[in-house]
Amino acid sequence: MTSPADPPDGAGTGGPRLKLLAVTACPTGIAHTYMAAEKLVQAAQALGHEMKVETQGSIGAENVLSDNDVIQADGIIVAADKDVDLSRFAGKRVLSVGVAEGIHHPERLIERVRSAPVHRGDGTGGGAGPTATVGGPGGGGGKQRGVGYKALMNGVSYMIPFVVVGGLLIAVSLALGGHAQPDGGLVIPEGSFWKHVNDIGVIGFTLMIPILSGYIAYAIGDRPALVPGMIGGWIANTGALYGSESGAGFIGAIVTGFLAGYLVVWIKKVEVPRFVRPIMPIIVIPVVATSALGLFFIYVLGKPIAWVFEHLTDWLAGLTGTSAALLGVILGLMIAFDMGGPVNKTAFLFGAGLVSKNPEIMGMCAAAIPVPPLGQGLATLMHRKLFSEQERETGLAALFMGFFGITEGAIPFAAARPARVIPANMVGGAVAGAIAGLAAVTDSVPHGGPIVAVLGAVGGVPMFFIAIAVGAAATALTTVTLMSVGSGTTVGSTASSAPPTTSTPAPVAAGALPVPGVGEVLSGYLTELTVRQRLVADGKEAAIREMAELLAATGKVTNTDALVATALAREALGTTGLGEEIAIPHAKTDAVSAPVVGFARSAEGVEWGAPDGTRARLIFMIAVPEAAAGDVHLRILALLSRRLMDPGFRERLLAAPDTEAIMRVLGEIQ
Repeated sequence: MTSPADPPDGAGTGGPRLKLLAVTACPTGIAHTYMAAEKLVQAAQALGHEMKVETQGSIGAENVLSDNDVIQADGIIVAADKDVDLSRFAGKRVLSVGVAEGIHHPERLIERVRSAPVHRGDGTGGGAGPTATVGGPGGGGGKQRGVGYKALMNGVSYMIPFVVVGGLLIAVSLALGGHAQPDGGLVIPEGSFWKHVNDIGVIGFTLMIPILSGYIAYAIGDRPALVPGMIGGWIANTGALYGSESGAGFIGAIVTGFLAGYLVVWIKKVEVPRFVRPIMPIIVIPVVATSALGLFFIYVLGKPIAWVFEHLTDWLAGLTGTSAALLGVILGLMIAFDMGGPVNKTAFLFGAGLVSKNPEIMGMCAAAIPVPPLGQGLATLMHRKLFSEQERETGLAALFMGFFGITEGAIPFAAARPARVIPANMVGGAVAGAIAGLAAVTDSVPHGGPIVAVLGAVGGVPMFFIAIAVGAAATALTTVTLMSVGSGTTVGSTASSAPPTTSTPAPVAAGALPVPGVGEVLSGYLTELTVRQRLVADGKEAAIREMAELLAATGKVTNTDALVATALAREALGTTGLGEEIAIPHAKTDAVSAPVVGFARSAEGVEWGAPDGTRARLIFMIAVPEAAAGDVHLRILALLSRRLMDPGFRERLLAAPDTEAIMRVLGEIQ
């Protein structure tokens, strides 16, 4: 008997054509998304099958698969390195692989999808969850981030809006409605307008931990894992449930997120009677997983957290007679370690409890409290190219939150890169605490950050600000150094070391415009002025500089060195060599005044680190201003990526005898 999900007999062997669907997506949603789509369509046509591909790029989902498409499909290929919701493919054969497999082995995927597992609609079948991938023979699923990394990033991306909204509302309400009290910190009068604004912000902050945990779990175990992940995160952050004065914070949320996700994956593998299967994903799995995880945290994980909190407090009490600098270092390390977790809260409550007797201890804590968010915000300003656009925006919010003593403003950075950010935060916290301790800074309210000095609660204000500034700078420098080492870039590098190519034409003077009547493609962003028949450079760095100087001929480049530096920084994050002898270096920078695209050919090819090992012979360079870096940038990349997947187009482009012929071929890009 044939399963309803099985393709027609004889498909692919001269029999009926298969009706196949695919979804392609890469983490950045740019070139590889569209390259995989084009390759799959071409392979299907060559094998005599139908193929419709939905691309989930940065400009949104395009060519979206309808319910009718899914009903009629004989199989679905998901070539993605990011979360793709598989629930709509229930009852169909689904093959999940990395996006690189879609580019390099489309024929193999079309063959394999005929025997792929049937997706049951509960996260099982075509993969264990939305991030699951199936490796190909001999090669696996292609180079891609692990499930754990993608799950963590999924949680962080959903958490960031809650951190920003909650933190900013709390900060604004404290600034405009708060009053310093000798024994109550910054107090907002009950029933006032600003108290209500503060309450809304507190709700956002309260939700951010369950959101982090829930969406980590969702990325691993699909929808059935969302409820146990969120409830587990809430339990982790509510110390009263397991006898602790402080919750486990974001570190506890990461733990519960992964536990919930993998617990759900394990439960899905349990064989159950057929009549039970329909209620498994909506009743059985969430209830069982939530109960098991919640009780496990309360009775097993919660006790060590409470023990740590209690004994750290006793240990700190024994240090009060030691050196002020040493105590400041220890308190600063603790404050910066988990930003709201048990270690942080132990130090804070220890200082707050001694405000009336020994305000110097609260002074050390108050100096360390704003360092993590201020340091991370400063790092995004110091070396912007190391951070994504979302992180840079979060960095600005973190600076604001740091001023108001909201340590949690640094949590998104710590959750995304704990091995680099947490040590950097601790370095800055220790420095700030030590300086405040040596200078005998005092704080008469249980709160921290520059705001308490502005409101008159700090003694030794100049040294208090020096402690914060030096600590934040230490955190920022350490963060940038650790990230630069990890990404292969050099701290402070601003331009390529390659000398300018002497054999290229000198750029037109600034302000020059394209010659009237000169051919143009890609909405005028690429003209004859930015086409070079033969690239002189024989290395990637020199090629990028030569291309930047080519773009300068339009008068739209205001700083060639800065453009080169930005393009090289992008290369350090991952090669723009796409394979098939193609490279598309690109830069978002204010070193250009308007979007501009250049094209050059290399006879021998330039080594670009492409996944398929080919040297780049067709090189496009895209440069857009930061303000225009949204749809313009992405649509140019999408158009190029799609068209360049046509072997005939590439051959015509390589064979074009002169610039006019090259422009005619490029004019095919629509």
